[in-house]
Amino acid sequence: MHKYLFLLLFLLLMAGCAANAPYERPKADLPAAWSAPAQKGVAPGERWWTLYSDGALNVLIGEALEHNRDLALAAARVDEARALSRVADSLFYPAIDATAQRDRTRSSERSPIPIPANAIERNTYRAQVNVAYELDLWGRLRSSSDAARADLLATQAAQETIRIMLVSDVVSSYFTLMAFDEQIAATRRSLALREDNLRLQRVRHQAGLIGDFQLRQLEAEVSAARAQLPALERSRTSEELALSVLLGRSPRAITESTVARGADRNEPPAPVVPEGLPSELLLRRPDIVQAEQRLIAANARIAVARASLFPRISLTGFLGSESGALGDLFSGPARIWQLAFALAQPIFQGGRLFGEIEAIKAREQQALVQYQKTLQVSFREVRQALSAQTRSREIFDAETARVMSLRYALQMARIRYENGLVSQLEVLDAERNLLAAELNRVDALRAQRVAVADLVRALGGGWSSK
Repeated sequence: MHKYLFLLLFLLLMAGCAANAPYERPKADLPAAWSAPAQKGVAPGERWWTLYSDGALNVLIGEALEHNRDLALAAARVDEARALSRVADSLFYPAIDATAQRDRTRSSERSPIPIPANAIERNTYRAQVNVAYELDLWGRLRSSSDAARADLLATQAAQETIRIMLVSDVVSSYFTLMAFDEQIAATRRSLALREDNLRLQRVRHQAGLIGDFQLRQLEAEVSAARAQLPALERSRTSEELALSVLLGRSPRAITESTVARGADRNEPPAPVVPEGLPSELLLRRPDIVQAEQRLIAANARIAVARASLFPRISLTGFLGSESGALGDLFSGPARIWQLAFALAQPIFQGGRLFGEIEAIKAREQQALVQYQKTLQVSFREVRQALSAQTRSREIFDAETARVMSLRYALQMARIRYENGLVSQLEVLDAERNLLAAELNRVDALRAQRVAVADLVRALGGGWSSK
C-alpha cells in the first residue's frame, strides 16, 4: 500500500514539474483614452460603410465579401485550423477500431517438428475490437489542445483582419474611381469652354483683332487641357480594373463589365471620432487578437515540449474471437482478449528534447515581441488616422473655398477682358487656376472619404460605443 501511495505522490510531483506557467497577458503602457479632437462624430457599427449613404457602394461591398478570393482563402485556412483543433481534442478519448482477418497457411511436411497431415494446411479466422488510450498525466494532450485552439482563434482573427482590409480597400478604390470621374468631367468642361473660346478668337484673329501670338497661346492652352484627359482616363481604367479584382469578378467580367457608381453628392461623410472611448477597445482589433493568440499557442507548446521529458503511459487491449472455422468464430471457446500497460521513458536523446524546449521558448519570445510590435503599430495607425481625418477635412474646406473664389475671379476676368481692361492672358491664368483648384478639391474629397475608412480600419472596424 505504501508503495502505491509513494508512486502516486511521485507521479503528481512529476506532473507539477511538467506543467507550464499559466498564460498572462503582457503588460502594456496604454493611454487612458483616445486623444481625439473635440468634434461631433459617429461610432461605426458592423456595417460601418453605410456612413457614406451610398447604395452603389453597399452593393459592391456585398459583392466583394461574397466573391473576393483572398477572403475565400482565409475562410479555407479557418476550416483547416478548426479541423486540426478537432484532431487535437480527439486525443482525449480512447482510439477504438475493429479488424477482421482471414488467413490460410501451409506448413512444411519436412519440418523438424512433426505436424499432422490434416494440419499442414489450415485456416484462421479472427475478429476483434482494439482499444488504445494514453493517460495525460503531464498535460501534454491538454496543452496540445490549447495550442490548437489558440491557432484556430488566431486564424479566425486573421480572417477578420482580411475582411476589414477588404472593405476598406473597396471603399478607397470606389471613391478614387469616383474622383477620377469628377476630375475627367471637370477637365472636359474646362476643355469645352476653352475650345469655344478658341473658335471665337480665331474669328477675331481673321478679323485682325488679335495677333498670332495670342492665338497660339490659346491653342497651347487647349492642347494642354486636352493632354490631361488621356492620363486621367488611363488612371481611371487601372483603378476600375483593380476594384474589379477586389470584387472577385471573373476574368471575363473584369475585361468586359464596368463598376457601377452612385450619384456623387460632393460632400464628405460625417467624421468618425471615438471621443471618450477607452483605448483598451483597440485590444479587440483582429491583428492584435491574432498576435496574442499566437503567443498563447507558443506558451502552450512549451508545456507540450516539457511533457516529452516524462514517461508516456498507454493502455491498450483487444476483445474478439479466433477460430480455425468460420462457423466457430463467435462461439464461447473462440473468445480472445488482452489488456496491456505500456510505459515509455526517454533516457538518452543526445540533448534533442532539451533543444526542442529551448527552440519553442525562443518562438514564444518571438511571438511576444511580435505582439508588442503589433500594439505599437496599431496605436500609431490610430493616432495617424485621427490626424489624417481632421486635416483632410480642413484641406477639403479650404479647397472648396478656393474654388468658389476662383470661379468669381474667372467671371471678373472675363468681364474685364470683354471691356478691354485686361489681356487674354489673365483670363487664361484664371481658367488654369480654376481647373487646378477643382481637381484639387475632388482629390481632397477623396482623401477625406478614404481617411474615414482608414480610421475605421485602424480601430478594428465593427465596434460600437453602446
